[in-house]
Amino acid sequence: MAPLNPVSTAAIARLRTYKPPPFPLWDRLPVSRRAAVLMLLYADRRGDLRVVITMRAASLRSFSGHAALPGGKADSVEETPYQIARREAWEEIGLPMDDSKIPAPFRIEQLCYLPMNLARTELIVRPCVAMLHATQPPIPTTTNLSSARAAAMPTVEDSLIPRLDAKEVAAVFSAPFHNFLRQTDEVDLQREHHHNRPLPPGKWYEGSWTKWHDEQWRMHFFHVPVNNQRVTKPKEVRRDRGEEIDAISEPGDDRNNNNTEESKPLAAIDEDSPGRFKVWGMTARMLVDAATVAYGEPPEFEHNSHFGDERLILGLDKMGRLGPKKQGGGLLTNEDLKKASDASKM
Repeated sequence: MAPLNPVSTAAIARLRTYKPPPFPLWDRLPVSRRAAVLMLLYADRRGDLRVVITMRAASLRSFSGHAALPGGKADSVEETPYQIARREAWEEIGLPMDDSKIPAPFRIEQLCYLPMNLARTELIVRPCVAMLHATQPPIPTTTNLSSARAAAMPTVEDSLIPRLDAKEVAAVFSAPFHNFLRQTDEVDLQREHHHNRPLPPGKWYEGSWTKWHDEQWRMHFFHVPVNNQRVTKPKEVRRDRGEEIDAISEPGDDRNNNNTEESKPLAAIDEDSPGRFKVWGMTARMLVDAATVAYGEPPEFEHNSHFGDERLILGLDKMGRLGPKKQGGGLLTNEDLKKASDASKM
């Protein structure tokens, strides 16, 4: 993991100083409504930021096969959003909750919270942005300090192989953070040190406007190249030897083509674009919001002018829809959201 380059250094500094608007409703929410996700950033060999993304297992009830950030529901009202996100990251991808147990030379820094988001499952989700740092080892005496420093730094991909819970996570991969502000692949950033391997066919971005409630809502679809990285999958038992192996493979690798529940087709894999995973929905919106804050620039594509869904959440609270038990089958309808939008304006 190389030292942060100047652009990434400035991005981390902006995230450190970002303060979301106060949202006191969180302290009144029942535990059944609270959730958080971890947006974990790290530097690649060029010092550019990447973000860790998971693919939900096909066996899950909600959003099965979708790309998501590590996270989930609160266990108690005493947990902070960051504690929720770290606990869920431990359960899903094996990231230790105790920083002292993270393998040297890595450490995690909490950077900021982003405004609350509203899931269709009536959960209130707080994005928690954090940075995975590596302590720099001593640099050998040489006339080429930059090359020596880069060669001496450990890489996340080679040093931290996730341990996945197959019941919840089907795969973990990463994406270039700055690219969530762009309409096309940032080719130089994508290739890194992979011998100029060409990007897989297909578009990086597609977007459209829709009515999720009584407002226009921008839907983002990002198609992340994964042919230039390891894609980690849960351990599996190799039947011919009866031993566990780390199933680390790229899309199309048939080592995982067994008949388990977790091996079903995943919605996040682009069937029309081999070598790319699709990131969309609430996850895509949160990544665009975070990148906008980090880099201090708007996206090249159209995007909602506000971050998160806090106005709608307050409207649902006024309607009495955020009690311990969900109403109306547990999924918000467009009618529900229109009522919440109207209530928030009163």
